[in-house]
Amino acid sequence: MSFPLFRRPGAIVFLDDDPDYLEMLAMVLPRQWHIKLYLRPQTCIHQLQQEPPLWEADAWAQQEIIDNWRAGSPLIPQILQYWAAQGQRYDLSQVCVFDYAMPGMDGLQALSELTDWSGGRILLTGQADEHVAVSAFNRGLIDQFIAKQTPDISQHLISVVQRMLDRPQLRHSQTWRAALTQPQHALLQVPSVARQLSALAANHWVEHVVIGQPFGILGMEAGGGVSWLQLESASGLVELAELAESQGVDAKAAAGIREGRHLVDLELQQALGRSDGPRLLPAFSIGHEGAVLAALFPLDIPASQRGWVGYKHWLKKTGPRKVQD
Repeated sequence: MSFPLFRRPGAIVFLDDDPDYLEMLAMVLPRQWHIKLYLRPQTCIHQLQQEPPLWEADAWAQQEIIDNWRAGSPLIPQILQYWAAQGQRYDLSQVCVFDYAMPGMDGLQALSELTDWSGGRILLTGQADEHVAVSAFNRGLIDQFIAKQTPDISQHLISVVQRMLDRPQLRHSQTWRAALTQPQHALLQVPSVARQLSALAANHWVEHVVIGQPFGILGMEAGGGVSWLQLESASGLVELAELAESQGVDAKAAAGIREGRHLVDLELQQALGRSDGPRLLPAFSIGHEGAVLAALFPLDIPASQRGWVGYKHWLKKTGPRKVQD
């Protein structure tokens, strides 16, 4: 598996001509998902066709962060500003699930209209339509197909959609790969490291960004709280301990850093332009190989000063799930 360098929630779009089926989905799908439900293909297609320019603008906003970093601007304050400025990023659709058998326009015909939309595509089929879905999959028209006769279809659908949501998005990965050194990127590709980071991210954040200066992951919780997972390779502990000593950390604490028992957030404070005094937290190992150490530092940013709305609050503002004609 690969740990995504950039991840955030997005919308999941469902198109089906059966209103009862859509109402059922509204009730059983995870409450933390942003769901859009459509009865009419043309309405759904029209909405999705509005998104590519918004995706492009969002991608360029991310690229601008990297360009500014190359010119000397720290990454972490820019990411926080991006979260504050891009308030509608959660509304961009990441996965669509279309029913194949619909009157007037079938699901494949509807998908063929989305030439510039780059999200994940799932086709729901009847038993008699499976050969059509296999052909569409082999031609790269869809990413996955699911037969409506599948036992426990709701749970299977949830599992498939979640895997698609968890996939790294190629353009985002390419953008944020530039913020990492080759050794840092190699550490993140170690399978046990990727698995443990994925589990940690799922438990703590709804969105995150991986950067290399300083090395770590800036993540946001559903409620809007932000924390920093500092990552250190074993080879970087001596330099970190020396930095800590230069900033007044006593010899005993510096020895704990050098030995990998603690990490200190001085690089985080430098990136934020703060001088709050060093915070030391116990370090824990990431991955079976023990090549990466980590510590999770909360960022003390009052809600009144954040400038961004957490995903949970944003989702609440969207209102109840409704089927759109």
